[in-house]
Amino acid sequence: MDQSPPSLESSNVANDGVKWDGPNHDIPAVDSSALMHGRRELVIRHNTQTYRLRITTSEKLILTK
Repeated sequence: MDQSPPSLESSNVANDGVKWDGPNHDIPAVDSSALMHGRRELVIRHNTQTYRLRITTSEKLILTK
């Protein structure tokens, strides 16, 4: 059974004044807690590739293929 993750509510996606390098300063920011939902790991499927996003013990994010 394929369980889709809950959709991101518009309140979880905002341009909260984060400054990005490059020409596009209107990139929306998503809080990591909105993605992780209390979990320490999550799998992201992008086209045919699978990636793992995890929070380390030092509270850093690591994305691996």
